[in-house]
Amino acid sequence: MSCASLMVQGTTSDAGKSTLVAAMCRVLQRRGVRVAPFKPQNMALNSAVTEDGGEIGRAQALQAYACGLQPHTDFNPILLKPTTDRKAQVIIQGKVAADLNAKDYHAYKPRAMGAVLDSWQRLIQRYEAVLVEGAGSPAEINLRDRDIANMGFAEAVDCPVILVADIDRGGVFAHLVGTLDLLSPSEQARVKGFVINRFRGDISLLESGLRWLEERTGKPVLGVLPYLHGLFLDAEDAIAGGQVTAATTRLKVIAPAYPRVSNHNDLDPLRLHPEVDFQWIGPNQAIPPADLMILPGSKAVRADLAWLCAQGWDKAIERHLRYGGKVLGICGGFQMLGQQLHDPQGLEGAPGSSPGLGWLDVETILESEKQLRNVRGHLCLPGAPAMTGYEIHLGVSQGEDLRRPLVALDDGRSDGASSADNQVMGTYCHGLLDQPEALSALLAWAGCVDAQAVDFVARREADLNRLADAVEQSLDWQKIGQILQESHHA
Repeated sequence: MSCASLMVQGTTSDAGKSTLVAAMCRVLQRRGVRVAPFKPQNMALNSAVTEDGGEIGRAQALQAYACGLQPHTDFNPILLKPTTDRKAQVIIQGKVAADLNAKDYHAYKPRAMGAVLDSWQRLIQRYEAVLVEGAGSPAEINLRDRDIANMGFAEAVDCPVILVADIDRGGVFAHLVGTLDLLSPSEQARVKGFVINRFRGDISLLESGLRWLEERTGKPVLGVLPYLHGLFLDAEDAIAGGQVTAATTRLKVIAPAYPRVSNHNDLDPLRLHPEVDFQWIGPNQAIPPADLMILPGSKAVRADLAWLCAQGWDKAIERHLRYGGKVLGICGGFQMLGQQLHDPQGLEGAPGSSPGLGWLDVETILESEKQLRNVRGHLCLPGAPAMTGYEIHLGVSQGEDLRRPLVALDDGRSDGASSADNQVMGTYCHGLLDQPEALSALLAWAGCVDAQAVDFVARREADLNRLADAVEQSLDWQKIGQILQESHHA
């Protein structure tokens, strides 16, 4: 069997690589092609648990759903999860392999490339097409040596490339021409065309620029994608904005955007809910009154806990609870709400212990073996609504409040804890808010009784199709088909 491939690289981070790959995956899947996504190397704190018991970047999980597939570690063989500005946890084919600083990881790259090529070979044997996403920009000169994320990978496997740039940022022609100019001759030849993303306005005003770009580079413009307002898809790493506000909001929810916040997409269903006024609170922002405070996950729990207290959240939570508010902690946020947090091995920073916020009778020790599993069960709330989600954490927690769990899992375990006064709850289960019944039950606990049911999974599926419709209409699929046809790997 032969397999076609195409790699989408961007002129900058957030140029639209992830969404373009997801959209093209869905277009090909709807056309009956057995297609899979692939990202050789990803740096992100948003991750998903795979069917084979590992973890990959959240964007690749979204792309898998676009293909009609369950996430698999081969779709993102190298995942870097920063713990500090200079150090990251290195995950190879779904499992933690090392904690390295940037210099040591650079020396480690040949080994990482072996895992990338191993996963690649399995995918091209299994699927009819593989759509590949680059990382950052291929023109980052300081990262070109031993590159495995962009052109280094494309050259190694002989994969054609298209470049995408975001016109909404401005300077789109400079981005495309400058990126191309900084590539080697063989890499320039590998670029088969350009895609311009997030255009709004009269396309006729852009046409002279498109003609100039094609004449200047000798490369075709394969499409101009429209700016799609109100598109809600899982973010790769950056916290997504665009929360919904409406006159019908009945519940105010806030969450701190601490420096190493992870899996913050857990809270996306709240941004979409028409009866919820949700707000991320960044550094040095005033902490407003709210009905519900949520502490999300963290890749460096003790460091983010220290940041939280330095920002005044400890006092704000105390005041919030005194006035009857509710607090929910998810994963790292759950650990922060306990009495003590111990990291004896220095897994997320310097070894040591930190006092928690003290609102749950729970104590957590970080252990080297990461807990990775997809879970099902029901919430221990009125109506016992069903939930599905996933665990991805180092901590093991003990304490009296675990006797009042938040979740009863189908595998016989219980998860999470509740305070005796029912004002504070915590859980290790990510994805808890994705199911409409579970979300409504948690909103009722927070004070919004009989909340409208919002199906986040159905909304994501609808937005994937909306995105694919736009890309199918806007790209030159005849040329895309020719590129794919010429790229076949045995």
